[in-house]
Amino acid sequence: MQKSLAGLSLRDLEYVEAVAELKHFGRAAERCGVSQPALSEQVRKLELHLGVPFFERTRRRVAVTAQGAVLLKQIERILAEARHLLAMGGQGQAGLSGVVNFGAIETLGPYYLPGLLKLIRLMLPDISLRLTENRTATLIERLRHGVLDVALLALPINLPGIAIEKLFFEPFVLATPLDHHLSNLPRIKLESLPLEDLLLLEEGHCLRDQALKLCSGAPAATRHATSLETLWHMIAAGEGYSLLPALAVAARPEIAGLVQCRTLADPGAGREIGLIWRASDPREVQFRALAGLLRGNAPASVMVPA
Repeated sequence: MQKSLAGLSLRDLEYVEAVAELKHFGRAAERCGVSQPALSEQVRKLELHLGVPFFERTRRRVAVTAQGAVLLKQIERILAEARHLLAMGGQGQAGLSGVVNFGAIETLGPYYLPGLLKLIRLMLPDISLRLTENRTATLIERLRHGVLDVALLALPINLPGIAIEKLFFEPFVLATPLDHHLSNLPRIKLESLPLEDLLLLEEGHCLRDQALKLCSGAPAATRHATSLETLWHMIAAGEGYSLLPALAVAARPEIAGLVQCRTLADPGAGREIGLIWRASDPREVQFRALAGLLRGNAPASVMVPA
């Protein structure tokens, strides 16, 4: 017997999407603006209606089932089309408004997003940002599937169907232990950096790839950290040095007693940050205006293109 569409709700699909992304019913309920019991009940009703358990639930974790993973891809497509429909209905508005699903790479988000949130609340009060941080590949995938509307990434990004606005150039800073021999050099160039004690993030982080590109010839066995915060601690412990983005350095003044940060003599040592979105999104004018706002209010430690 064919099942009725009356048992399907876009809101319930959003609940499932949120739980699958956050792996936690409580945080998913907080994001969706409902109580955890209400969200859990609606997810269970949807599972019963479809005859498929989306999640394996234990006290310690929530995992997507194999059957649920298949249906989640279809749910993402349905929600992407629904969001696209809403965007088309509001494209005649003068400015950006409503919920905007906003992504940022993990090595930028914690240091840039606090200032961005203050700016948005002041200048664009009709926007409600739904924030997420992840690695570049995941953010691009979510953007293409409509889970995200816009994302902050390190450029270049050369992909079909993706629109880009350059925002600013973020220099890299040399971070060393206080007693490291590099800390006493009057002028530091990339070509003079010793590769044997270079510390990097683990594979999958674009910051790792950018540092390797600048430090050509770095050995494959270079030690790595799982996060930028861990990298800070490794440097402070005297395990080596690294190249860190300027915004991350500016956000950690308390580390000054353990780590010395120096400006590099190479003007090209850094990364370009841009705002990207789907080229098919009808809010292009609004997204370009948003990019202009961000570019015009860039942090002092970065450089804005002329």
